[in-house]
Amino acid sequence: MLTVDYDRLGVAPGDRLLDLGAGFGRHAFEAVRRGVHTVAVDLAADELRSCTATFAAMAGAGEIPPGTSATAARASALQLPFATGAFDRVIASEVLEHIDDDIAALAELARVLRPGGTLAVTVPGWLSEVLCWKLSDEYPAPAAPGGHVRIYTAVVLRNRLEAAGFEPLGVGHAHGLHTPYWWLRCAVGVRRDDHPLVRAYHRLLVWDITRRPALTRVADRLLSPVLGKSIVLYARRLPVSDRRHHDGHGRGTTDVAA
Repeated sequence: MLTVDYDRLGVAPGDRLLDLGAGFGRHAFEAVRRGVHTVAVDLAADELRSCTATFAAMAGAGEIPPGTSATAARASALQLPFATGAFDRVIASEVLEHIDDDIAALAELARVLRPGGTLAVTVPGWLSEVLCWKLSDEYPAPAAPGGHVRIYTAVVLRNRLEAAGFEPLGVGHAHGLHTPYWWLRCAVGVRRDDHPLVRAYHRLLVWDITRRPALTRVADRLLSPVLGKSIVLYARRLPVSDRRHHDGHGRGTTDVAA
């Protein structure tokens, strides 16, 4: 289940792509299938091991085009072990909301992305996230290790990107069917996987992901602009000569906290 639209990102065979906060690798796997040289980066060693194992399985099954590289690396978003301008495309999916210094993380992403390269950043949608925080103290909030430390509006995220040297190109919304599921989980207890309503809704989501029936695809498309679990901003790395003047601290924006 992808959050990023690869066509909007401009992904093409032979590109070099960084998947920051790759987790178990869902975006990285799709990039590799498209013949993109991909580096999956995360801090979670277990998830990276799983990602590496899947890369190997894909290679064994002939799912990786010849000559395409697929690697995984453990690193912090604040100090990436890559040369300046090393990548043509960058994906940072559901990661910035976990990082205390998101401005520094965006500056590092700008460093490793070549001028003219494109970036896709996804964060939890504002409405979805606000209600989750209000409904449950157990939802991944600042008190929990690895929790969400802020709630973004689209304006805040756009300003952060511009301050880091990016030109926003457009916005997308994804996973409208998933937001009510998380509201339900927060209402009955985040850890209550056994709750009958949670189990029933989970079966619906699995059916949607695996079968992609027209009914749920239309419903998700209609719900996503309002209730999307994720918001996606696409941006282009500006050459230094074209960068707008910013103070580098997201001036005029505010973080929203529950």
